[in-house]
Amino acid sequence: MVGVGTDPLSRAAQGDARAVRVRPSKTDWASELRGILWLILAVLGFHTFIAKPFYIPSESMLPGLLVGDQLVVSKFPYGWSFVSPTFHVLPFLHGRLLGQLPERGDVVIVTPPGTETDYIKRLIALPGDRIAVRDGIVILNGVPLKRGPLHYVDIPNYGGAPLVSEPGVTCDPLQYPGALHTGADGKNYCRLPLYTETLPNGRHYETVDLGPSPGDNYPETLIPPGHVFLMGDNRDRSADSRFSLAEQGLGGPVPWEYLGGRAEFITFSKTGLGSWNPLTWGQSFRGGRAGTSLHAERDK
Repeated sequence: MVGVGTDPLSRAAQGDARAVRVRPSKTDWASELRGILWLILAVLGFHTFIAKPFYIPSESMLPGLLVGDQLVVSKFPYGWSFVSPTFHVLPFLHGRLLGQLPERGDVVIVTPPGTETDYIKRLIALPGDRIAVRDGIVILNGVPLKRGPLHYVDIPNYGGAPLVSEPGVTCDPLQYPGALHTGADGKNYCRLPLYTETLPNGRHYETVDLGPSPGDNYPETLIPPGHVFLMGDNRDRSADSRFSLAEQGLGGPVPWEYLGGRAEFITFSKTGLGSWNPLTWGQSFRGGRAGTSLHAERDK
């Protein structure tokens, strides 16, 4: 009698089954590479046509935007132009696909002519407007923009170089002389003087006014067709349409083809204070900024 499991044919079949189970399959590298390529194209397409992240590198939009804020910029509100692709590789092309003019007060991404660097500024004037700046007051179509009374904001860390005496505080004495302020809680802050500026369409926002500066006067200029005039909210620390390209400004009114999109909201904010040490990671992010809308409020 032959015992169970001793049949030579059964043993051979089991061996074949084990061999099949352990035989490794070959990786289809061509298919894997195609998948990665399609993923990259999908991300670039989304960034080009729908939205992309944007990092705030400077103080030109204080107090609303701090260095280290991470934003979402939508690409479709004004249509698409040659600067819409994630990488600025296209030559200048006139016009915009499905183009629409921005609204005064929009916070926009702009690429200065002749550069590949994106700036973030606020749109103040549209084609056909006349704009001037006199003693820091913006005059639009012959009428000074309404400004509210002087008031102040205390910012513990706007993202500049931290003070040696207090690592969590930034208040560069060269940029903001006399602004270092001790609050009621005994902590140090950067106290900035603000005016609430209101556009003719009722949209309003805070601007920083530090006193006399080179950008406080700008001759009246007629905005040509297809151009816009942009300014930073930190009026005395912003290179914008008031300054030439040689001064790292925007060189006057900017062709609307150079607008890359509209800033929508803050996703999160980094302070720049953390390090590789896990114990410092809690200092790396600012609380309370995620979800902050960047659309200027409108008078009711």
